[in-house]
Amino acid sequence: MDNTRTFTEMMDRYQSEIWQAIGDTFTMVGISIAAAVLIGLPLGTLLYLTKKGQLYENLYLAGVLNSLVNIIRSFPFLLLVVFLIPFTRMVVGTSIGTEAASVPLSIIAIAYYARLVEQALLDVPRGVVESARSMGASGLQIVFRFLYVEARSGLVLGLTTSAISFISYSTVVGIVGGGGIGDFAIRYGYQRFETDVMVYMIILMIILVQAVQFTGSLISRLIDKR
Repeated sequence: MDNTRTFTEMMDRYQSEIWQAIGDTFTMVGISIAAAVLIGLPLGTLLYLTKKGQLYENLYLAGVLNSLVNIIRSFPFLLLVVFLIPFTRMVVGTSIGTEAASVPLSIIAIAYYARLVEQALLDVPRGVVESARSMGASGLQIVFRFLYVEARSGLVLGLTTSAISFISYSTVVGIVGGGGIGDFAIRYGYQRFETDVMVYMIILMIILVQAVQFTGSLISRLIDKR
């Protein structure tokens, strides 16, 4: 192994593999973010609305949803990937590849973001909801015109935190052939004893995480009108 190899030399040697790994990471994280927004956001909202003293109080439903979210979040992600292989095969027709890896990643994303959504909505002053109800706003109007508007900064920060976690989780889906930057670092860096390749990939991951954090924080500040 040549420990003095530069980043350019590494790119020349593994260019196609690196771009494939980057594409796989963006695909997995993109799918998980979409799942978090499309399913995790409504689920988190329902968790909030069915809590004691809230608009649609239903302690039984709240208990079921809370238990479901807690169970999913308590699973070590690697074990969740293995546990969901039959379900993954049923959903996408295979248990190997980037699409297959996106299934368990999406499920953990939904549960993870749902909890952050619930917390963001709980931070909204109760007076906001009471004011909306006194004005005759419907349930949907209260959610979309008041709760989401007041909590928008926290929702964006929660999604940013979630996205960073998804990037981290994506590094272990090599067990089902998911690919990605982390998998590339393990296969081409660690397993081939090419430490410089692993270091460069770690740096790339750090840059990606910092970019996501900076973008999310910036958007959160811009839309926070409090």
